[in-house]
Amino acid sequence: MKLPHRRQFLHLAAGAAALPAMSRIAFAQAYPTRPVHFIVGLAAGGGADILARLMGQWLSERLGQQFVVENRPGAGTNVATEAVVRAPADGYTLLMVLPPNAVNATLYQKLNFSFIRDIAPVAGLIRTPLAMEVNPSFPAKTVPEFIAYAKANPDKISMASAGIGTSGHVAGELFKMMAHVDMVHVPYRGGAPAIIDLLGGQVQVLFDPVSSSTEYIRAGKLRALAVTTATRSEALPDIPTVADFVPGYEASAFFGVGAPKNTPADIIEKLNKEINAGLADPKLKARLADLGGTVIAGSPADFGRLLADETEKWAKVVKLAGMKPE
Repeated sequence: MKLPHRRQFLHLAAGAAALPAMSRIAFAQAYPTRPVHFIVGLAAGGGADILARLMGQWLSERLGQQFVVENRPGAGTNVATEAVVRAPADGYTLLMVLPPNAVNATLYQKLNFSFIRDIAPVAGLIRTPLAMEVNPSFPAKTVPEFIAYAKANPDKISMASAGIGTSGHVAGELFKMMAHVDMVHVPYRGGAPAIIDLLGGQVQVLFDPVSSSTEYIRAGKLRALAVTTATRSEALPDIPTVADFVPGYEASAFFGVGAPKNTPADIIEKLNKEINAGLADPKLKARLADLGGTVIAGSPADFGRLLADETEKWAKVVKLAGMKPE
């Protein structure tokens, strides 16, 4: 049998090596060929759920397959995250990445996964400020007045939150540390019951996403003392920032999309491209603004850096505050 010429052999070898790459490219080009499941770790009806459905509808229209939003609340979003971690890395199961993902990495001592290691960043969506808000009957009308009142009345202020490890909880703990005040944390099972008790005067302060509270603030049913981002919120342009009075303070809720690790890079890039197109679309951008969000378009690597930074930041707060899961 005549052996192939060396040049022919190298050509054949190169062709064989290219086959997997070509098949991956073809697979990514065809993706998706069936419905995609978009997992949200919070209950239906909240801001994260609305955001997932808006982006899911956009991706469905752009990619020609249905993006099915599935709500799997439980264990501070850990149930949903683990479901995605265990799913096949083929682009057909995605995760709505939420603030608790960054907090839970430190808050929970024994997780069956590592969020940073096991979830591949796909794209950022929006960041939203929180409002530091009180009942109108509360004596403080500004952040300095609130700090003075809190120091004069130690442990007499109840700080509500949507639950242990939520963005409102850690934002409040960060405020306690940086403003050197004491407040009693009162966790609820969701933002809605926390707002109800704040409206009723059962608790005194709540750090809550602007999207959930804007209507109450504009109607005068709640008083916003400040927003938690480094700059003012477009939704509440007349409200100062906490950092105006507590230098260096910053907290926000971020949302994005993740996938199981080892999901093909071509699929992640395809999703990233279409998500960024949605974030640039005027109609969708306007809807996101209604949620109080500022878009955080960028590459998967950009979103990965954000996740790493947020995880590191809140790890310090969790440890210093001695936070424990329920």
